[in-house]
Amino acid sequence: MAVRATVSRFPADVDMQEAAGVPWGVTVTPFAVADENGHPPAYGSGGDTLPRCENCWAYYNTYCDQEQWAWSCALCGTLNGLSSEAIARYSKPQGCPENVSSFIDLQLPSEEAKEIEAQPVYVAAVDLSSSEDFLELTKSALLAALEALRPGSLFGLATFSHKLGLYDVQGPIPVVKNVFIPPDLDGTLPIELEDVMPLFSFLAPVDTCKDKIASALESLRPTTTWERSTSPGQATDGFMLGGRGFGVAIEALLNYLGSEYGNTFALARIFAFLSGAPDYGAGQLDTQRYGEQYASKREDADRALLPEQTPFYKDLATVAVQAGVCVDIFAVTNEYTDLASLKFLSIESGGSLFLYSNTDDSTLPQDMYRMLSRPYVFNCVLRVRTSSEFKPGNSYGHFFPDPQYENVQHIICCDSFATYAYDFDFANNTGFSRHTAELPMLQIAFQYSVIVPPDEHLGSSSERRSKYTIQRRLRIRTMQFVAAQNISEIYDSVDPDVVLSILVHKVILASLEQGVREGRMLLHDWLVILMAQYNDACKLVQFEHGSSTTVQVDVSFSQCPQLQPLPRLIFALLRNPLLRLHEEGIHPDYRIYLQCLFSALDPSSLHLAIYPLLSSFTTPDKQAFPRHSLSRAALITSGCPIFFLDAFTTLIVFYSSTADPTLPFPPPQDCSLRTAINKLKQERSITPKLIFIREGQDDPTAFERHLIEEQDVNGNGFTSASGFVSFLEEINQSVLEYMK
Repeated sequence: MAVRATVSRFPADVDMQEAAGVPWGVTVTPFAVADENGHPPAYGSGGDTLPRCENCWAYYNTYCDQEQWAWSCALCGTLNGLSSEAIARYSKPQGCPENVSSFIDLQLPSEEAKEIEAQPVYVAAVDLSSSEDFLELTKSALLAALEALRPGSLFGLATFSHKLGLYDVQGPIPVVKNVFIPPDLDGTLPIELEDVMPLFSFLAPVDTCKDKIASALESLRPTTTWERSTSPGQATDGFMLGGRGFGVAIEALLNYLGSEYGNTFALARIFAFLSGAPDYGAGQLDTQRYGEQYASKREDADRALLPEQTPFYKDLATVAVQAGVCVDIFAVTNEYTDLASLKFLSIESGGSLFLYSNTDDSTLPQDMYRMLSRPYVFNCVLRVRTSSEFKPGNSYGHFFPDPQYENVQHIICCDSFATYAYDFDFANNTGFSRHTAELPMLQIAFQYSVIVPPDEHLGSSSERRSKYTIQRRLRIRTMQFVAAQNISEIYDSVDPDVVLSILVHKVILASLEQGVREGRMLLHDWLVILMAQYNDACKLVQFEHGSSTTVQVDVSFSQCPQLQPLPRLIFALLRNPLLRLHEEGIHPDYRIYLQCLFSALDPSSLHLAIYPLLSSFTTPDKQAFPRHSLSRAALITSGCPIFFLDAFTTLIVFYSSTADPTLPFPPPQDCSLRTAINKLKQERSITPKLIFIREGQDDPTAFERHLIEEQDVNGNGFTSASGFVSFLEEINQSVLEYMK
């Protein structure tokens, strides 16, 4: 569990918090293999016997004072008695994880922890209202998925168009049974899928049926115009009315699988492959709202295209959660698909949303393999507790809140990359006492289930495949912070990456509620206020009789190194497609995709996605400079021949025109640059595209568009020699006006 705070020294009270102007909160990656310093948890058992505070229900931890018969809660100070079992347990304290480490992971007893027929279940739902290229890419992705699935997994293949197809691959040859979707259907299918094909005929064991599943995939063909036009209600005078019944198909599959939730499976995953917007049956989406009509209606497209147009998929996410099914959506299209409506089905069910603009350079197969190869947990509950002086405020991430308890979030499926965020508020005006030894405390509890594969050393292979153990575990991280004595201490303890994370969550929320322009304004105003309060706290600008004694403020945070990255990060965020305006050509689906991606990234990854890392090399084996500013001027002054840009989703190797022609291009596989690239690709949650560009021979646009410091932040489409410089000058003027 990695936890990073915006400031390691918390504000002492409300006045100091407001005067500092820095967001106060944390990011949490609960299933990370280690904490933010690389230390793994202390593992053990007996999670159900861990003492809890009678007042605040916090768990016993290393910061608690323990006496012979009692212990004092480190969060609220309550004195609690110890049971006889706990007294015996703590008679040898070094044998207990909770007395050894503040980061523990304990096994819980559970009825689920017995060996049951609970194989992992995966279902592919493939869009046949598509092209041959789309299906070829989908086949490659599913073949990669089959290689990544663990032994004993069950796999089902379904297709959808104006009909829903279920495949039985367990016989001599694959057999498909189709159910036509009535075009005017506004609810569930009139027939149960169990009556069409028994679920255990549909779900095939990967171990014995991998080749037959591959054969079934090879048989997939796009639905032809003739097929669609001859189905009831599909055409009027030859005009196609669509045929992508995605909503009906997914709802039917959820009900199909949900009947066996807790019996056949503890968690199932549906991989939904879409080539366009659902346009048939229940859940169809109106793609006409993306067009020129907003100009005539005087509607703001930056606001109108961000909220969902129908609650259908949000309601369907609730069905998925109740059925114990996680839905991952893979959209491969450059047409408007209205991901603003579809996204809830994936993010609220614990899944992911992927968008690929074309089939030519799509990383879908690699992403499928990567996603299924890494460990994940399910049926998770995340709870944040604090000492009594402060409390959690807003929470951000791909979860759904508990309807009954505050500060409790449910996560259907969680991997080691999934990250969530919280901001804090003071519980009262007193704040943290400066006259006692009590320090701000934070405790995060993460309860989860994990499927443990059968013991490889026991039984026959067929017996091993059918017996999995579901283990329930409790992971707890308790942290102690320090209250700052003054604002300077707060500024010196800032983690700029975490500040960026909290800001991104806030501007996404503001954009969804009030529009992209409002999100941009809030971000701009925040930087102005922070800079004004910093200059005021450091006594850098003084005013007499309404006029300033200086015409310049310190816009570079020269007296605080921890704040210095923030102006560049804010400038880059304003230049990012996440906050670019609709008239600049930003596709609304791409914006939604970025919202979903950015709101799940850890702070370091988000930094790269917003402000890429540019480094240089003299040869493919020798690095010159580890970091450059994102400007062509930096490239020219460095004089280096090779540059490497890491933009998280894209990796670019750029050979300048001054590079020696004898330097190998692209870099050879055994050089240090390629080694670094391969390492980065393995560590990413998604597969980055790798691009090689030779200046003067290849199109440099993909590289040059990341040189944002020479681009105008107002987004007028023109570059200037002083984009970031002009931005700082404008901020400088705004700060002076704010401070007058």
